[in-house]
Parts: sequence; structure tokens; C-alpha cells
Amino acid sequence: MQRIRKGDDVVVIAGRDKGKRGSVLRVMTDGRIVVADVNMVKRHTKPNPNRGITGGIIEKEMPIHPSNIMLFNPQTSKGDRVGFRTLQDGRKVRYFKSTNEVVDV
Repeated sequence: MQRIRKGDDVVVIAGRDKGKRGSVLRVMTDGRIVVADVNMVKRHTKPNPNRGITGGIIEKEMPIHPSNIMLFNPQTSKGDRVGFRTLQDGRKVRYFKSTNEVVDV
């Protein structure tokens, strides 16, 4: 089970985008995470008429290491650490360490 999943709201805690919030777009196979409007780079692309891609400078998100982001806790309005807990019915869920609130419902 992963600490951060697709669709989670996260806060960047290190790097040039420190303090920005965004939602997770995807989790890469190597563990890096793509967050909306975070770690934006300009990519110079060639046109490809077969695919219908126009050339030019495209701004897109690049993956960020999971150690540089924290899950956003709406109760405290800050980033929070995440732990794992097994419920009575046997489900394994994530919870915020500061408030003991279950993330997955």
C-alpha cells in the first residue's frame, strides 16, 4: 500500500515549488509522483503531423520525489504524516498521525 495515491491532495515541502498545493495526477512505476501545476518545465517539441501534434514550447508537469511532498490534512490545513492501521473488519487504511483521522473511508 502506498502513502500517496492518485487523486490525493498534497503539499510540496521542499524544492522550488515549496508551499504549493495540488492533486496527484499519477504515480510512476519508479515511485515518483506527478502533481498538478507543480514542477512545471518548458518542453520544446517538434511537430508531428501523423499524430496531430503541433510544435512549439509546451509547459508540462514533471515527476517529483515522494520525500518532497506530504499529504494535505484539511482539518489542520497543513501537510501531515501518514501511518497505516488495520480496522476491525480487516481493511488496511491510511490515517493522519497528528489527528488519528482515517484518510480512506
